[in-house]
Amino acid sequence: MSYSQRTFALFALVGVLILATGFLQSWNSALLIINMGLVSALMALGVNLQWGLAGLFNVGVMGFVALGGLAVVLVSEQPIPEAWKAGGPGILIGLLIGFGTITGAVMLWKRLTGRARGLSVFAVLLVGLYVFRTVFDPAVSAVEAVDPAATGYLGGLGLPVLLAWPAGGLLAAAAAWAIGKTALGLRSDYLAIATLGISEIVLAVMKNEDWLARGVKNVNGLERPLPYEIDLQADPGFVEAAAGFGLDPMTASTLYVKFGYMILCAIVLIAVLVLAQLALKSPWGRMMRAIRDNEVSARAMGKNVTARHLQVFVLGSAICGIAGAMMTTLDGQLTPSTYQPLRYTFLIWVIVIVGGSGNNLGSVLGGMLIWFLWVQVEPLGQLLMAGITAGMADGSALKTHLLDSVQHMRFLTMGLVLLLVLRFSPRGLLPER
Repeated sequence: MSYSQRTFALFALVGVLILATGFLQSWNSALLIINMGLVSALMALGVNLQWGLAGLFNVGVMGFVALGGLAVVLVSEQPIPEAWKAGGPGILIGLLIGFGTITGAVMLWKRLTGRARGLSVFAVLLVGLYVFRTVFDPAVSAVEAVDPAATGYLGGLGLPVLLAWPAGGLLAAAAAWAIGKTALGLRSDYLAIATLGISEIVLAVMKNEDWLARGVKNVNGLERPLPYEIDLQADPGFVEAAAGFGLDPMTASTLYVKFGYMILCAIVLIAVLVLAQLALKSPWGRMMRAIRDNEVSARAMGKNVTARHLQVFVLGSAICGIAGAMMTTLDGQLTPSTYQPLRYTFLIWVIVIVGGSGNNLGSVLGGMLIWFLWVQVEPLGQLLMAGITAGMADGSALKTHLLDSVQHMRFLTMGLVLLLVLRFSPRGLLPER
C-alpha cells in the first residue's frame, strides 16, 4: 500500500467510526468527538512543530493551553467598573514595579562583575519586592472584596470573543519567549523539567490570583461566537425550523451550536495545517530538520541553532495557546482546576506519537482517533464489564471491583494503544516522509 493510499484509508476508517457513532449512538456524541478532535489536533500540531520538526521536548503543553483559556477571559469579559475603581490602578502600578525590578536586576547582573554584582542584584530585588508588595497586596484585597460571590476580579476588555483566539496565541507566545530565553540552552531532559515546572507555576497563578480570573471560583457564562442553546430554544423561529426537521428544540439547539463550532474549528485547523505544511517544505523547514538531526553540523554550517529553537518553540506554543482559547470558548467557562497534565500534556503527546512524529497529517489523524477512543472507551468498557460480570452473584466483591474499574478503562486503553503503535509502527501510523 502506497503512502497516499495508507493516509486515505486511515482517515476513512476514523470517518467511518465517527459516522457509526452518529447513527448508532447520537449525533451529539459524534459532533463532540469531531470538535474536541479538531482542537486536540491543533494542539498536537503545535507540539509536532516543536518536537517533530526541531526536536524540542516540551512537556509544559498544559501551561500554554491554560494561558490561551485565560486570554478568553481577559479579552471577551466585560470590565468590572467597581473593581477597577477599588484597586485596578494599584494592581497595574504594582505589576509595573515588579517588571521594573526584574529588568533592573537583569541589567545589573549583565553590567557588573564580582562581589558587587551579587550584592547589587540582591539589594534591588529586596527593595523591589518590598515596594511591590506594599502597593500590590492592598489593591488585590480591594478588588477581590468587590462582590466576591459573583465577580471579585477586574474582568476583561469586552471585545468580541473570536479576537481572544489570536490573543491566546500571542499570550502563549510571549510566555514561550520568556521561557525559551532562559531554558532553551538546557539539555533536552532539563528542558522538559523546566517546561513542566513553569506550566505548573502558570496554573498555580491562575488558581490563586482571584483578581485575575476568579481563581478556583471559575468564570462562567463566557461570551461565545454562537448563541447559547437556551437562547435558541426560546426563539420561536428556531423552534419552528427544528420542528420542520423533526427535532425537538433541545436536541436541535445542541446540534446547531456544535455544528457551528465544528465549522469554526475546522477553518482554524485547516489554516494552521496549510501553513505548517508550507513551512515544512520550505528552506526554513529543511534547515529545522537539519538542526534536529545534527546540531553540530548545523552550527558548523553557520546556523544559529539557539535562535532557531527559540523561534520554533514560540510558534508551537502560540498554536497551543490558540487551541486553549478555542477549547475555553467551546466550554463557555474557564475552570483552572480542570487543567491536568494527563489531559493537556500526556494525551497530546500520545496523539503526536500515535499519529506520527514529524508528520502534520499524522497529528490530525491522531487527534481524531485518540479522541474517538477517549469518548467511547468508557461506555464500551461498561458494556464489556457488564458482560464479564453477568454470571457473578450480586454483591460479589470481584463484580463490584470490576464494575467500579470502568472509569480507568480510558487510561488502560491509551497506554495499550501507545504500546501497540510503538511495537508495530514505531514511527507512528503516518510516519514522517
